Amino acid sequence: GPDMNNELHNENTIRILISSDPHVGYGEKDPVRGNDSFVSFNEILEIARERDVDMILLGGDIFHDNKPSRKALYQALRSLRLNCLGDKPCELELLSDTSLTTGDTAVCNINYLDPNINVAIPVFSIHGNHDDPSGDGRYSALDILQVTGLVNYFGRVPENDNIVVSPILLQKGFTKLALYGISNVRDERLYHSFRENKVKFLRPDLYRDEWFNLLTVHQNHSAHTPTSYLPESFIQDFYDFVLWGHEHECLIDGSYNPTQKFTVVQPGSTIATSLSPGETAPKHCGILNITGKDFHLEKIRLRTVRPFIMKDIILSEVSSIPPMVENKKEVLTYLISKVEEAITEANAQWYEAQGTVPVVENEKPPLPLIRLRVDYTGGYQTENPQRFSNRFVGRVANATDVVQFYLKKVDENLYFQ
Repeated sequence: GPDMNNELHNENTIRILISSDPHVGYGEKDPVRGNDSFVSFNEILEIARERDVDMILLGGDIFHDNKPSRKALYQALRSLRLNCLGDKPCELELLSDTSLTTGDTAVCNINYLDPNINVAIPVFSIHGNHDDPSGDGRYSALDILQVTGLVNYFGRVPENDNIVVSPILLQKGFTKLALYGISNVRDERLYHSFRENKVKFLRPDLYRDEWFNLLTVHQNHSAHTPTSYLPESFIQDFYDFVLWGHEHECLIDGSYNPTQKFTVVQPGSTIATSLSPGETAPKHCGILNITGKDFHLEKIRLRTVRPFIMKDIILSEVSSIPPMVENKKEVLTYLISKVEEAITEANAQWYEAQGTVPVVENEKPPLPLIRLRVDYTGGYQTENPQRFSNRFVGRVANATDVVQFYLKKVDENLYFQ
């Protein structure tokens, strides 16, 4: 019957919780938002434990600061210890491992195989640009997590101009996973290395066509300048799936690249570290189920994330405000009403994220992040942004920078026609 199939499916299915960019420690001194990064990092680890996954895969920027504060380290280690250690046996069989040995060989073994630590869910992570190695000994904050036995730090890049990426080979039932990672390298540098053929991916000799090949990267996804990103076309077409870190916009549904024949998923960050449009998409993590060469991605909406609503306003398009006259009162009335609307929207968004079961009975929505981007071109009078924002102390989380005023850049060519 169907139960039999399910049993069979599970013993051959590798279940991976995928997430990225938790930026633990972001805004930790903020009186309103100080715990946001800790709470959401803890949430993804709790989801992994409750959903009984085989492993967790993170796309970098675990910490926001290159030298995380004691508080940030404490909170990260606490969540990892409470959610990832335990008696549950890890069912992933390790077939080969060359990737972790470029660190300190005495402790860079895969944590769930260490007889002295009881690991229930192994966490694998590359480093991002925020937690890259620095200082004496070139340690990354991830080396600290590795030496505690709580995280497997892989995808080290000892030499930028000669990158050799060897996979961690894992198997469960008949499913074989080749896990590759390239930790963050400065974008221009990596672009150059790929173009000069200085990036080599080692592939297993045995059963070559049976492996599910998964790559984790932490780079710009779209071109900021012609060479400051990683084009998807540089990534070889033997990959089945690419987990893309660094970009904060949540694109959990993924996109299939028809020329390279792989799927790219960008989980996005678990916290908004800037009030920019990309951060407004609802935050998710995913559970990637791999069976043989097939996969299915289940997306999970995060509940703890502070809602963020952004509105673009062009004052010259608002009929209730007369232009070119004393119009400050009308401008302020209009903008205040827009903030009120946004607060209502944010609360609705939060309730929607809670689903049918509230996390805590009668819990109130947290104060939201609200940003109005206001184009006041054409003789509109405004108020000092901080003064405007301070009206919403106790009602929004960012009461110093709710509004951003800007003037449209006039196209100079108009004058020379």
